[in-house]
Amino acid sequence: MEKDNTISRRQVIGGLGAGLAAVAVAPVVDATASDKHNYAVQKLEDPASKYPKPPFKSQSQPWPGLAGKMEPQPDHGEKSYKGSGRLMGRKALITGGDSGMGRAAAIAYAREGADVAINYLPAEEQDAKEVIALIKAEGRKAVAIPGDLRDEAFCKKLVDEAVRQLGGLDILVNNAARQQAHESIMDITSENFDWTMKTNIYAPFWTIKAALPYLQPGSVIIATTSEQAYDPTPDLYDYAQTKAATMNYVKSLAKQFGPKGIRVNGVAPGPIWTPLQVSGGASQEKLMKFGSQTVFGRPGQPVELASIYVQLAANDGSFATGQIYGSSGGAGQP
Repeated sequence: MEKDNTISRRQVIGGLGAGLAAVAVAPVVDATASDKHNYAVQKLEDPASKYPKPPFKSQSQPWPGLAGKMEPQPDHGEKSYKGSGRLMGRKALITGGDSGMGRAAAIAYAREGADVAINYLPAEEQDAKEVIALIKAEGRKAVAIPGDLRDEAFCKKLVDEAVRQLGGLDILVNNAARQQAHESIMDITSENFDWTMKTNIYAPFWTIKAALPYLQPGSVIIATTSEQAYDPTPDLYDYAQTKAATMNYVKSLAKQFGPKGIRVNGVAPGPIWTPLQVSGGASQEKLMKFGSQTVFGRPGQPVELASIYVQLAANDGSFATGQIYGSSGGAGQP
């Protein structure tokens, strides 16, 4: 009997050893079987040489400018951004969705499975049509709502119309902004100062108030702030302070809306190649060497921030709120 028990124990121990060996080997087998996912090999890309570097051609457009007329044209991910279903079934409203980071976010959101409404000024219709076509090409619902965000009544109408056409709302991206460079504070008129404040500070205030009744737990608000919020240049006095205010409202509303299950975060770009620069946002001297101060010696492209907007909207980023995600080519905070 004792012998039988001894044999049984040996058999058990031997079986455990074989099982542990199999467990130890299993991950290696799985790791070599990644082909079953049909993932493409990701080649390394040198960020310093990935996109155009200055000097850029001297160019100027009337405000608000069109991406389609810039030289070189910005990359918003039209051909490069690949989605993976991270926002399937979500419903997003993006202000300033015709160009720049707003356009990059719109393209990325659609390719991640979201229906998207974009707002833009009527003068930006040419760029907006391209974005709408790109969203529709992904089989997603695309809604175009042109209008001036300086009008409180329009901001409420914008949100209500987006909700009606999308069938709801759970992602609000306050991205639209006005930026005009002035060498001296003495060159800024009260009218221009008011224009910047209304676009950059009042409009998000109005759109968030209008959207809040529609936002359910799990919804997100994302703001586009700037490196100007914490390291302002002397020629962007009014714009820089609006971006500091944006960074502040992100942190404030994150605390206010957290108990409601609504996350609020911000993206702080550095020098990014967008129509803001060619329509008065930079002097011609600054424009021609735009982005040369970064560690890569070039400006960023809108598509290089697209995945940040996706991450902040996706469910797997659920612990991030009150955060400012920077992308500035090596410059300081946040």
